[in-house]
Amino acid sequence: MAIVITDECINCAACEPECPNTAIYEGGVEWTWGGGTKLTEVELGDGSIIGGKDPMSPISDEFYYIVTDKCTECHGFHEEPQCAAVCPVDCCVPDPDNIEDDDILAAKKSWLHAEV
Repeated sequence: MAIVITDECINCAACEPECPNTAIYEGGVEWTWGGGTKLTEVELGDGSIIGGKDPMSPISDEFYYIVTDKCTECHGFHEEPQCAAVCPVDCCVPDPDNIEDDDILAAKKSWLHAEV
């Protein structure tokens, strides 16, 4: 499953540089699919295609947040999610709404980094 940052976040920014997929962003900051990945364009669920550098709306305005579709729980990079390992208040936790097994996480990593 992807990792989520809870509202217990103290906005210390310890997690952000640790993410190998650049899936973590400061609250209120726009994000991109291409940041930290090799994606140049992405087909959205509605069939529209956006550029990898096109800005996306922030998921949270108050706290750091993780873009679920970019989170691989550090699969293929580290033994454990690095955001959770460095968080001083333990607010980077598994997201029960986004359960993913190792095969799904590996496929996501391959897609994000053009390894397919």
